[in-house]
Amino acid sequence: MGFTQESLAEALGVERSTVARWELGTQVPMPGIRRRLADVLTLSLHQLVGLLEVGPVQPNLDLEPVEAHARVVGLPVEAFYVPAEDPLRLAHEWLVEDTPAVIHTRSGRRVGATLATELEARVVQLRHLDDVLSGGALYPVVHTEFRQVGDVVDQAAYTEDIGRRLLIVLGELAQLAGWVSSDAGRHHEAQRVYLSGVAAARAATDAALTSQLLSSLAYQMATVGDPGDAVLLARSAAKGAKQATPVVRALLYERVAWAAARCQDRDGTRRALDTVDELYERRVLGIAEREWVYWLNRHEIDVMAGRCLIELGEPERAEPLLAAAIAAYPTGHAREIALYLSWLAESYARTGNLDAARATLRRARHAAAGVHSARLDSRIHEVACLA
Repeated sequence: MGFTQESLAEALGVERSTVARWELGTQVPMPGIRRRLADVLTLSLHQLVGLLEVGPVQPNLDLEPVEAHARVVGLPVEAFYVPAEDPLRLAHEWLVEDTPAVIHTRSGRRVGATLATELEARVVQLRHLDDVLSGGALYPVVHTEFRQVGDVVDQAAYTEDIGRRLLIVLGELAQLAGWVSSDAGRHHEAQRVYLSGVAAARAATDAALTSQLLSSLAYQMATVGDPGDAVLLARSAAKGAKQATPVVRALLYERVAWAAARCQDRDGTRRALDTVDELYERRVLGIAEREWVYWLNRHEIDVMAGRCLIELGEPERAEPLLAAAIAAYPTGHAREIALYLSWLAESYARTGNLDAARATLRRARHAAAGVHSARLDSRIHEVACLA
């Protein structure tokens, strides 16, 4: 199309060797650069993705929230998927390449819809990377993105509408940054990041996202902090999202249930779990869900119910819920499989079936091999002391 490797690299702000790898097919353009590449080549993003033959990232995912968001911002669904390639290598490339926030602000202080759209796509892609990478691997990538988007929000010029979109991206990145910090064992940092995200979400007048951030913090507090405070925070978060969709509210009440279970509040836990079931059954297919609830399904709800039952001293009721959910889980999600196996092992241990507990814990350790998650390591050690 009239470009040499050198001229295309210069137009995109990348190395010539990067363009060469694209031509050889040994690497595909990073998600954040595809929009600019399509513009330079005068192609639609859909045409470019077709030429690159980039596939969706994960099988067996509920993609409706992604599709709905793609329609809202006017991009093809493919723009929001991570390439089906080595996720660890992808995370490394994201870390060493300039982010859209940096590239756009080099051109001047004023930013517009192009940057907002790229950042919205990137936060979705990072969220899906968390399915297959641990907090230890994803931590530097997410925090770099979070910091640089924060710089844009603080220093760039933009319209009110673009400003709100950027604040929502910043809030969603804060939730993800808090999550990976917690997974990496950095709990104090996670709390700080969650609260900074609350400030961004409130500035954007996004009640659902504000509740998601507060609820995420409550989940961490219930697990490693004061569960009494966690119950109060989780309930406040759920009440603050009364206008949210049933699926979003179901997610928030899951965290109420977990905090209540950690407090040994049997009635509170059961009420919250019943609310989760009722809300999830009220979901309406085809309505635009927030993309950050894409992972919540019946199996995930059963896992949380099983965990709560173990906390309440009813491990025999937890075992069938956990076993069925694990059997249906995508094989590439090693961290979650190992975590859920650890809960299944605990259910066996607490019913006195130590042989099954030990065998299941061996499966958890096998699944956890190569996963750098402080949360997972701590969990397996905890259950090993029981079995």
